[in-house]
Amino acid sequence: MAQESLNPLVTPDHLGNFGQHGGKIAHPALAKALEEIEQGFRQIIGDPEFLAEMKRLQATYVGRPSPIYHARTLSKNGAQIFLKREDLNHTGAHKINHCIGEVLLAKKLGKKKVIAETGAGQHGVALATAAALLGLECEIHMGVLDIAKEHPNVSRMKILGATLVPVSDGAGTLKEAVDSAFASYMQQIDDSMFAIGSVVGPAPYPEMVAYFQSIVGHEAREQFTNQYGGLPDEVIACVGGGSNALGLFNAFIDDKEVALVGVEPAGEGLEIAGRHAATMTKGKFGNIQGFNCYYLQEEDGTPSAVHSIASGLDYPGVGPQHCYLKDIGRGRYETATDQECLDAFLALSRQEGIISALESSHAVAYALRRAKELGSDKRLLVNLSGRGDKDIDFVLSKINL
Repeated sequence: MAQESLNPLVTPDHLGNFGQHGGKIAHPALAKALEEIEQGFRQIIGDPEFLAEMKRLQATYVGRPSPIYHARTLSKNGAQIFLKREDLNHTGAHKINHCIGEVLLAKKLGKKKVIAETGAGQHGVALATAAALLGLECEIHMGVLDIAKEHPNVSRMKILGATLVPVSDGAGTLKEAVDSAFASYMQQIDDSMFAIGSVVGPAPYPEMVAYFQSIVGHEAREQFTNQYGGLPDEVIACVGGGSNALGLFNAFIDDKEVALVGVEPAGEGLEIAGRHAATMTKGKFGNIQGFNCYYLQEEDGTPSAVHSIASGLDYPGVGPQHCYLKDIGRGRYETATDQECLDAFLALSRQEGIISALESSHAVAYALRRAKELGSDKRLLVNLSGRGDKDIDFVLSKINL
């Protein structure tokens, strides 16, 4: 399947803005580096040789297209639940989609190293994998709390040859890892490229990551139409930064009859400050880490403490495209608690034999809840964005078996 373009609604203006969200960074050195990345990105997506190489790797290395699976057991009590199986990709998640693109771009720009943050470790593993494949060095920054939770992915990154930098500042989670990675990038800016892990950050990252992830939605729309006749009633994905969700949503934006539903972490409860990460639900407009978006913040504008049982979702901000989709009423954003996530994790494992990532389990939790509200003729398509190998030990520490 050919790589298709982004929907105009999630393509920024010349200043990198999606409505009032997004934007370019003002820091002179970073602005120059990001301009180089943006120009390179514009060139490669119009280069037939680059697109052919990316398509080859998607098919023969990543294992695309990922299938759509009808979860019939989970669908017995209401709407029919379908899963876009991104967990079956090489490295076990959707992250490999943009990592292949970013590392290919870094090579085209003559860089020797890619630098990035990671939360749950899936972006770190995928970037380390792509770097090993294409012969670049890789440096991954990860919060110490997430390192303790996601030990299997930490081991995988090390085996793949990445340099892992533990980050103990602040809460020791994803936000701090982003800060640390950017600081390191500033010291190696000529020979390296920052390879961000979601549709967040200053331009061109939100557009670039969305472009590489858009293959998920383009595949899903074609597959669903061919296999099941017509379109799903809702497409559903978890939202932290929002890359897997935007990847799925992109191809359905013009289909007004299809609801676009992002599911955020309600953690231990929306009413408990610092114990959730429901940015779209409880956040306010402002600037975080070089871009404008809704984010969870204190009265003085500093980012609030956040929490999620899923390390990949515990970020106080969200991608600017999602903020814009909310503003214009095209995207709907729901929540699932830690307990709902755990329940969905176990339900999918025991009723369908699929162990999903805790991040993805938020989307499954909403789908299970929503299915009971709808008739059996309705169809829900969930982006199962990652597998749960990384979460098994942590889940076992939380439940009695």
